Amino acid sequence: MSLSNINVRVDSGLKDQAQQTFSALGMDMTTAINIFLRQTIRVKGIPFPIIVDSIEPVAKKPKSGGWEGKIRMAPDFDAPLDDFKEYM
Repeated sequence: MSLSNINVRVDSGLKDQAQQTFSALGMDMTTAINIFLRQTIRVKGIPFPIIVDSIEPVAKKPKSGGWEGKIRMAPDFDAPLDDFKEYM
């Protein structure tokens, strides 16, 4: 197995905090990065959710895909709607 180096610039405080965390877990930075890379390959993506923390509420999606209140009955339609209403 041949080895390769990765050079990355990070904030020194971030690096120190990460090293302390990894040390508490019994590993070094190299081991932690190798775990991250292996998990990335295994899940075929970033191995943890990446989300935006927002203080603004996210808009709720309208019910029925936005069709609520927009569907009209044909004037000559007289079939019972109970099954349809339960489905919706």
